[in-house]
Amino acid sequence: MSGCIFFTTPIRNHAASAEVDFILPVRLFVAIEIPADIRERFANFLSELRAIAPKAKWVRPENLHVTLKFLGHTEPSKLAAIKDALANVRSPQAVALDFRGLGFFPNERRPRVFWAGMQSSSNLATLASGADRAVHELGFPLEERAFTPHLTLARCDPPKLPANLLEFARVHAGRNFGSFAAQEFHLIESKLKPTGAEYTKLHSFLFSTEA
Repeated sequence: MSGCIFFTTPIRNHAASAEVDFILPVRLFVAIEIPADIRERFANFLSELRAIAPKAKWVRPENLHVTLKFLGHTEPSKLAAIKDALANVRSPQAVALDFRGLGFFPNERRPRVFWAGMQSSSNLATLASGADRAVHELGFPLEERAFTPHLTLARCDPPKLPANLLEFARVHAGRNFGSFAAQEFHLIESKLKPTGAEYTKLHSFLFSTEA
């Protein structure tokens, strides 16, 4: 289990000829990780898709996850309180997840996101709501939109994809990538780099002990 990572950058005040330290915010989200076997199926599928649409911004397979709550840029001083709040999020049973289906958001005509769908037990939405309420007490806004679980496979900028990819997605619309039962979620830091987002797991939370 990784510890929290703090960043300290010296800033020189030329007028006062003195150095002042400050701590940069960290970009955080809460998510369920995908097991290796399902991740490998997605990796093989994504390699097919890259050959069809190389200009799309494809997500790296190691970065696929089920987001429960996006926190955004957060002061490191809040990390301990966030951990304490999320530690109280519980579910009487594990969350059942079944990954199948493909689609586009907001639509096929001008897609901004290409996603893989999932079917889940009802307690996934309850778990996401619990995480949302837990961090709301620390000043994070509540989600305004209904929780819609999915895996982002690619982002499209501009929002247009080649016709052969749209046809490929239609043909494989019912593709099944596997299922599993999740019993823990994670607090994850995201670093945005030119090569893509890099994720670091900061803390893990066991939300259920029953499969």
